[in-house]
Amino acid sequence: MDRALPLHTNRRYDEQLARLRREVLAMGNLVDEQIRDGVDCFRACDEKRAAAVAARDAEVNRRDTEIDELCVNILALNQPAGIDLRLIMAALRITTDLERVGDQAASICTRLVAPEHLAALGVENDIARMARLARAMAHDSLEAFADLDGALAKEVIARDAEVDAGHHALLKRVLAAMIDHPGDIGPGTRVVFVSRSLEQIGDHAVNIAEAVVFMVEGRDIRHRERRPR
Repeated sequence: MDRALPLHTNRRYDEQLARLRREVLAMGNLVDEQIRDGVDCFRACDEKRAAAVAARDAEVNRRDTEIDELCVNILALNQPAGIDLRLIMAALRITTDLERVGDQAASICTRLVAPEHLAALGVENDIARMARLARAMAHDSLEAFADLDGALAKEVIARDAEVDAGHHALLKRVLAAMIDHPGDIGPGTRVVFVSRSLEQIGDHAVNIAEAVVFMVEGRDIRHRERRPR
């Protein structure tokens, strides 16, 4: 589905709104790459590539600031209402969460674990599965934004329980391994931090999806339709 926002008699205003959507999606694509590369660096214990991923976080931050400025300019010059106003409000919320997803991806790169320790902990598949789930949630929340698809946004919200369950299961597995093998406490702790970062990426994807529902339906579902923790 590729729905479009309504057109206005002010062509410049329409161009600003279209640019806002493009900029949010471009930031989302960059963050998606950060998630992918951050997880790849962690699984390969690649310090050189990890440094590059961490350095790229500055670009995410720059885009966040630029989109904030664009939103302020649109608000000041056009007095938007209805779905236009909700788009701007949603964009401000979404970019905040995207910036935090970028931070989590960069954080993953600082928790490198040697492959032999990762294998000893027995969590390689768990990390890979959580990464797939969290990245898919982030990707689909942005697809929902691009297509004004409230139904897809709600599907993303529902998936958060699976990521949370994966994190809790991994935590139990790692704690058991560290009890049996105290020498793995250091690597195990880093794995727990990575799992927590992936779980938080899922949470930020939920926030983005909730912003999409607000934009499309005009309903703020935060704190009301999320499952209890």
